Amino acid sequence: MYERVLVPLDGSPVAEAILPFIEQIAGPLDMEIVLLRVVPLSSADVVAMAEHAGAGEPILKELDAQAYLEPLVATLKAKGVRAGARVRIGDPSIEIAAAAKEIGADLIAMTTHGRSGLGRLLFGSVAEAVLRSAPIPVFLMRVTETALRSAGLSGARGKRS
Repeated sequence: MYERVLVPLDGSPVAEAILPFIEQIAGPLDMEIVLLRVVPLSSADVVAMAEHAGAGEPILKELDAQAYLEPLVATLKAKGVRAGARVRIGDPSIEIAAAAKEIGADLIAMTTHGRSGLGRLLFGSVAEAVLRSAPIPVFLMRVTETALRSAGLSGARGKRS
């Protein structure tokens, strides 16, 4: 059975929509939930790090990611769910697979934004890349902004950085 599930979050309400589902199954199954936020490096970050000028920007982004995850972990723990958090820097699909291996996850659970056609071509699909490269099962839940709005879950909070 599944003992540890990795839940990648990008700061958006779409990504967070998986949390209620995972929370419902984690309690009865005594699963540990590990939330993951991957901070992608922009080309400007890479150049700054190479030049040793402004190398603090990725560190600030990492701290922001940790601050984003802390209240989510606290909420899960307050509900009696074993939970933790990790932050990684790099390409999201690569880092998600690496984090799953590092923590000994049995399952990766995440949402997919449900883009198709031109949107998928332009923005890519982290979920699809994880599905193809993950060494463990991946549970994907399709959630769209439209579905969140109709459920009243999209609220005033937009995508976090």
